[in-house]
Amino acid sequence: MEKQYRKGDIYGIHRVLEPKGVLPQPAEKISNDMNIYDNEVLIDVHTLNIDSASFTEIERRANGDIEEIKKIIMNIVETTGKHKNPWTGSGGMLIGRVKEIGPNYVGDLKVGDRIATLVSLSLTPLKIDEILEVRAEIDQVDIKGQAVLFQSGIYGKLPKDIPYNLALSVLDVAGAPAQTAKICHAGDTVVILGGGGKSGILCCWQAKKQVGANGHVICVDGFRKSINRAMSVGVADEYITVNAQDAVAVYNEIYEATDGKMADVVINVVNIPNTEMSSIMACKNDGMVYFFSMATSFTKAALGAEGVGKDVNMLIGNGYTKGHAEVALNILREDPAIKNLFAQLYA
Repeated sequence: MEKQYRKGDIYGIHRVLEPKGVLPQPAEKISNDMNIYDNEVLIDVHTLNIDSASFTEIERRANGDIEEIKKIIMNIVETTGKHKNPWTGSGGMLIGRVKEIGPNYVGDLKVGDRIATLVSLSLTPLKIDEILEVRAEIDQVDIKGQAVLFQSGIYGKLPKDIPYNLALSVLDVAGAPAQTAKICHAGDTVVILGGGGKSGILCCWQAKKQVGANGHVICVDGFRKSINRAMSVGVADEYITVNAQDAVAVYNEIYEATDGKMADVVINVVNIPNTEMSSIMACKNDGMVYFFSMATSFTKAALGAEGVGKDVNMLIGNGYTKGHAEVALNILREDPAIKNLFAQLYA
C-alpha cells in the first residue's frame, strides 16, 4: 500500500503546537513527529553545530560538565521539539543525510545527499535518540537522531573538497562574512569585535578583501590567545586585545588607533552579552554597526545609541544572505592558512 502523506504548509506552520498563530521559530513548542508531511524532507542527523552564544550559555549553566550539557540539550529538545535555547533564543544548524523526501517537495535533493541545513535549529523539528559525543571546544554535538526540513528551508550540499565537520563549522556562521562583503567598501576602516574567533576571522578576511589597500581592518578580541590565532593567518592590519564588555576601554583603543576618526563599519561577532555599547562607541556618526552576535539586545543597542547621541546605522545579524554558503566556503578555498587553521580546530 502506498504511503499517505499529510499536506504541509511551506513555512512549517502545521508543526506549531503552541502558541497557535506563530511561525515555527518563535513558537514555544513544535511537533517533532518524524512522519513527514508531503512537502518536507527527513534527515538522519550526524552532527549539531550549536550556535556559539547558545553553547556558551549551556556550558556555563552546566559548569562545564559534559554529562550535564547532554542533559540540558536533551531537555530542550524533549520540551520544545527543537533546539531553541531558552536563555538566548538561538539554535545552530546540523549536518546529516537525506532519508526521505515528501512527494510534493520542490527542490534538487535526492535520498542519500549529505547536506547542512542553513536554517536555525531554533525552528527545525528535531528528535534526539542519543547524544554520542560533545566537542565543547568547537560547539559541536554528534547524535543519533532525525530532523525535518520545511519546503522553505535553505540548505547546502556538503562539498567534496572540504571535510564535513569543517564545512559545518563554517556554514554555521556563513551569514557573517557574506554580510561583511555587502557592507564594507574600498577605503573603509573596519573594526571586528570578537575578531579572533571563528566568525571573526572569516569577517576580518572578507573585510580586508573589500576595503583594499587604502582600507584598515582592526581585529579586536578579549583574549590574547584568540588575537594570536588571528595574527597567525594575517587577517587584519591591526590587532587589539581589550574586553568588548568594557565600552570605555574599547572606545579609547579605537580612538587612538583611528586618530579619533573611529570606524566606518563595526562588526560584532562576540558570543557574550553586554557588548552593544562597545560596538556603538567604536563607530563614527553615519557609520554602520553590524550585530551578528546572537547575544545582542536590541533594547540595549537602540537606547544605548540614543543615550550617547550616536547617529549610527544598525544592522541585525540575519544569518542568511544570498550566496552566503559559497562566500564562506570560498574563503577556505582561497586561503590555505585559514583552511589549515580551521582544520586543526574544527575538522
